[in-house]
Amino acid sequence: MKKTVTAKDVAKLAGVSQSSVSRVYFTGAAVSEKTKKKVLAAAAELGYHPNEFARSLITNRTKIIGLVMKGVQNPFYPQVLSQFTAEFKKWGYSVLFVHTNNEEIQNEDVETLLNYNVAGVIITDATMSLKVAKSFKNNEIPLVFFNRKIHTNDFYSVSCNNLNASRRIAEFLLAKGGTSMVYLAGNEQTSTSREREEGFTEILSDHNISYKKYSSDFTYEGGYHTALEIVKHQLPSAFFVANDIMALGVLDALRKKGIRVPEDTKVVGFDNIEMSGWPAYQLTTWEQPINQMVEKTVNYLLKEMANYTGMARTVEVEGSLIERKTT
Repeated sequence: MKKTVTAKDVAKLAGVSQSSVSRVYFTGAAVSEKTKKKVLAAAAELGYHPNEFARSLITNRTKIIGLVMKGVQNPFYPQVLSQFTAEFKKWGYSVLFVHTNNEEIQNEDVETLLNYNVAGVIITDATMSLKVAKSFKNNEIPLVFFNRKIHTNDFYSVSCNNLNASRRIAEFLLAKGGTSMVYLAGNEQTSTSREREEGFTEILSDHNISYKKYSSDFTYEGGYHTALEIVKHQLPSAFFVANDIMALGVLDALRKKGIRVPEDTKVVGFDNIEMSGWPAYQLTTWEQPINQMVEKTVNYLLKEMANYTGMARTVEVEGSLIERKTT
C-alpha cells in the first residue's frame, strides 16, 4: 500500500521546519521566497497534496464553497451548478452541493455547511429565514443569494433584473397584437416569480389589457397540467410563463389540444435553458445572463473570503429577449 506523503516528509526533503511547510500551504503567514521555492520543489518531487481538512483545523476554514439548491429538476439550476464549479475550480476551491427538499432551508442543511467549515455559501432556489441567514454572518461566512432576493439589507444578492425583463416581455407581446394575456406564476414565495408578475402586469394595466394569473410550481408537469385547465375555459392571445421548463409544459399541452403556436396563441418563457432552443420547441424567452451573474457572485465571495467585511448589496444584471417561433 502506497504511503501517504505528509507535510513532515516535505519539510525533511526541503531542509526546512514543518511549520514552514504549514505557512506555505495552510496559514498564509509570511515566508521567504527562498523557503517557499524549496517547499514547493520538495512537494512536487514527492507528489504531496495538502490535506484540506488539516487546513481547516488550522484556519477554521476550508477551500469549500457550499451551494444550496432545491430545483434540480429545472435544467437552469444544474447549469448554474456546473458554471460555479468550473469558476471556483480556477481559484482552487471545490463546491459542496447541498440539496434541500424544502422551500426553506432547514437546520440540518445549515449544520452540514457549518460542519464542513465552508468558506462561503450560495443559496439558489430556496428561501432562508433571517435568523438562519444571520448564523452565517455571526460566523463571518460570506453568503450570496443567487437568482433570489431576501427582504433585508443585510445580505448580498445577485439576480437578473426581473422587473425590467417582464416589462419588456409585456411590451413585446403588446406589439405582437396581444389583447388578452395569461401570466403563469411559479412558486409565489420567491422574489423571482413575484417580480416577473409585477413588471408584466404593470405594463398590461397601463394599456388596459385584460389578464389572468394562474399559479404553478416551476415544473414541467405544473406548466402542462395548468395549461390544460386554462384552455378548457379560454384561449388567451398570449402566455407569459415564469420559467422555461413550465413553458415547455405549456407548449406540449397546447399541442395536445391541437392549438397552434404562434397562430392561435403565443408563448414566452424565462431563462433560456438549452431545451428552449430545441427544434421541437423553439421557445421565445428571456435569457438570464448567467455568466455575468456567476462572475459577480464569485468575485464578491473571493473578496469577502480574503477579507470579511459583511458587505451587503442587491446586484441586478440585465438580460435580453430571445425571439423564436412561439411568437
